Amino acid sequence: MPFPLLFTFGRVYGCASLIVLALDVYSIIQIAESRGSTARKVIWILLVIFFPLGGALLWLLFGRR
Repeated sequence: MPFPLLFTFGRVYGCASLIVLALDVYSIIQIAESRGSTARKVIWILLVIFFPLGGALLWLLFGRR
Protein backbone atom coordinates (compact mmCIF):
# COMPACT_ATOMS: atom_id res chain seq x y z
CA MET A 1 0.00 0.00 0.00
CA PRO A 2 1.24 3.47 -0.71
CA PHE A 3 2.07 5.64 2.27
CA PRO A 4 -0.81 8.18 1.89
CA LEU A 5 -3.35 5.36 1.92
CA LEU A 6 -1.86 3.91 5.11
CA PHE A 7 -1.86 7.36 6.68
CA THR A 8 -5.56 7.76 5.85
CA PHE A 9 -6.45 4.38 7.37
CA GLY A 10 -4.50 5.34 10.50
CA ARG A 11 -6.50 8.54 10.85
CA VAL A 12 -9.82 6.75 10.41
CA TYR A 13 -8.99 4.10 12.99
CA GLY A 14 -7.62 6.74 15.32
CA CYS A 15 -10.85 8.74 15.15
CA ALA A 16 -12.94 5.59 15.58
CA SER A 17 -10.89 4.66 18.65
CA LEU A 18 -11.49 8.08 20.20
CA ILE A 19 -15.24 7.76 19.58
CA VAL A 20 -15.30 4.33 21.26
CA LEU A 21 -13.26 5.67 24.18
CA ALA A 22 -15.67 8.59 24.64
CA LEU A 23 -18.64 6.19 24.49
CA ASP A 24 -17.01 3.96 27.12
CA VAL A 25 -16.27 6.85 29.48
CA TYR A 26 -19.84 8.13 29.08
CA SER A 27 -21.24 4.64 29.76
CA ILE A 28 -19.08 4.10 32.84
CA ILE A 29 -20.13 7.48 34.28
CA GLN A 30 -23.79 6.67 33.62
CA ILE A 31 -23.39 3.24 35.22
CA ALA A 32 -21.73 4.71 38.32
CA GLU A 33 -24.53 7.27 38.70
CA SER A 34 -27.33 4.73 38.22
CA ARG A 35 -29.57 3.55 41.06
CA GLY A 36 -28.72 -0.15 40.66
CA SER A 37 -26.99 -2.28 43.25
CA THR A 38 -23.23 -2.15 43.62
CA ALA A 39 -22.82 -5.69 42.27
CA ARG A 40 -24.85 -4.82 39.19
CA LYS A 41 -22.76 -1.68 38.62
CA VAL A 42 -19.51 -3.63 38.92
CA ILE A 43 -20.69 -6.24 36.42
CA TRP A 44 -21.73 -3.59 33.89
CA ILE A 45 -18.47 -1.65 34.31
CA LEU A 46 -16.40 -4.82 33.85
CA LEU A 47 -18.45 -5.64 30.76
CA VAL A 48 -17.72 -2.19 29.31
CA ILE A 49 -14.01 -2.46 30.16
CA PHE A 50 -13.49 -5.93 28.69
CA PHE A 51 -15.78 -5.44 25.66
CA PRO A 52 -15.50 -1.71 24.93
CA LEU A 53 -17.86 -1.23 22.02
CA GLY A 54 -20.21 -4.14 22.71
CA GLY A 55 -20.44 -3.48 26.44
CA ALA A 56 -21.21 0.20 25.98
CA LEU A 57 -23.84 -0.51 23.35
CA LEU A 58 -25.44 -3.19 25.52
CA TRP A 59 -25.57 -0.75 28.43
CA LEU A 60 -27.18 1.94 26.29
CA LEU A 61 -29.74 -0.50 24.88
CA PHE A 62 -30.59 -2.69 27.88
CA GLY A 63 -28.90 -1.42 31.05
CA ARG A 64 -30.57 1.93 31.56
CA ARG A 65 -34.06 2.00 33.06
